[in-house]
Amino acid sequence: MNHEKFIEKCKAIVRERIENEIADLSGAVPEFSVFIVWSCKTLQNSKALVSASLKGAPYFEITLNGDKGEIYVDTYLKKSNECIKV
Repeated sequence: MNHEKFIEKCKAIVRERIENEIADLSGAVPEFSVFIVWSCKTLQNSKALVSASLKGAPYFEITLNGDKGEIYVDTYLKKSNECIKV
């Protein structure tokens, strides 16, 4: 899978997961966009950090293992936001 196809797959994975989580009983989902925060391709592997425009949306780290043809998805939620003076 080339990097561009991987990025499209990442967006589809995130959209599906979020839609499944927030759909109401009728299946309605508010409008939102999925965006890539950062991505990288090294040799046959790719990684992307992905989120969505919804308030409180999770943060996804998605990795393609090109040798095995597998995609791994880690999901994170913000726990805190602190300001530390330096």
